[in-house]
Amino acid sequence: MRIFRFHVACLLALAAFTATAAELPAAKSSPSIGAAAATPPPSAAPAAELSITDAVVLGVVEGITEFLPISSTGHLIVATRLLGLEATTPLLGSDGQPLWHKKPSPKNPAGVPLTLKLAADTYTVVIQAGAIAAVALLYWTPLVSMLHGLLGRDPVGLRLFRNVLIAFVPAAGIGFLAHDWIDRHLFSVGAVIVAQVAGAILMFAAEAWRRRQPAAPHAADTQLGELSPGKAAAIGALQCVAMWPGTSRSMMTIVGGYFVGLAPRRSAEFSFLLGFVTLSAASVYKGYRSGGAMIAVFGWSHVLLGAIVAAITAALCVRFLVHWLTRHGLGIFAWYRLVVAAVLGVVFYL
Repeated sequence: MRIFRFHVACLLALAAFTATAAELPAAKSSPSIGAAAATPPPSAAPAAELSITDAVVLGVVEGITEFLPISSTGHLIVATRLLGLEATTPLLGSDGQPLWHKKPSPKNPAGVPLTLKLAADTYTVVIQAGAIAAVALLYWTPLVSMLHGLLGRDPVGLRLFRNVLIAFVPAAGIGFLAHDWIDRHLFSVGAVIVAQVAGAILMFAAEAWRRRQPAAPHAADTQLGELSPGKAAAIGALQCVAMWPGTSRSMMTIVGGYFVGLAPRRSAEFSFLLGFVTLSAASVYKGYRSGGAMIAVFGWSHVLLGAIVAAITAALCVRFLVHWLTRHGLGIFAWYRLVVAAVLGVVFYL
């Protein structure tokens, strides 16, 4: 309970800190933003300033929420809005001309101007590298086992790799095809509120279902490599639902683990390993598509700072989640989601 109170205090402090930061004057929407050249060299000054406060807040939000079943994307959407990082006005260079994410071309005459929102959206995905590093550190043994399995040295590791890969493929395919549509239509506070409520209802139902099931012998000792391909695919299918911001990838995969018969601890561990692969792919893909724009706007230093902060807080939260689920289940997180939805509704719509 002491650990839980600590994390609740962190979340409340973060909310107050973020709201305070949102009230501070910022240069992000200033007409002077964009003093960099149209195609800034690596050593050029950033086109806009991401303050240390912004970098730390976003890193803490990412680290706390990435593996807890409360939605990191939903919290980051709200945080970037409160911090004033949603400006869609094209950034201008010192010559008064727009900076481009994608320059006009015959195929796309309008081009894609470089904006603060585009850079911030990329930032919140790329700093997931910190959460990835936390999983790599804490779950080094199964990750090495999977590597040995690929090299033909560990049959259990090979089966675990097979299950993680099967669970990863559905989200990878749909995410690749629907990425742009999701960015355009679902990255909003309203979408997050709906997802928070729906996720809470699903968690209550899943927890009630799990408690009604007869305790299977040695269920807690079930190895993740023992999952059948069909069960791994079912978890992967549920992960696809988490592409709706505010749903939570962690929540959907843990609930999926419940439904295929895994104990809460094993469900969380499979969620972490699947998240390692999924988040790595998402960070690389987003970095490839928009990383250059993000660096042109913010520079390198605060991107690294956000990732480091995310790594530290994610490591703490991974340990906390395994401990909590083993003893108490998902219920407290479902109630938290309902509170968040209510607060967001009042703040942004009333």
